[in-house]
Amino acid sequence: MKPIRVISTRVAEIRELASRYMAEEKQPSFFSQYDIDHIDYKDVEVLKRFLTPHARIEPRVFTGASAREQRQLSRAIKRARFMALLPYVNR
Repeated sequence: MKPIRVISTRVAEIRELASRYMAEEKQPSFFSQYDIDHIDYKDVEVLKRFLTPHARIEPRVFTGASAREQRQLSRAIKRARFMALLPYVNR
């Protein structure tokens, strides 16, 4: 006779947290919240919001932007870096 396998409490906790996470409503992105259609590379103050302290581009998970907005954002940041409006690296 095989022993009965009990699901550990840790697995149950993870499942509960995952279901709670999936139930949360997603907040609107910064760009849709302020009706920004075009992300301009010259608007440095907006672009700085999406950089880490080391001047890396924040991922979509943290920015909350859609895939299209994230592509436009990264393109604008790269153009601003090329034009020396934003740093490539902060030290």
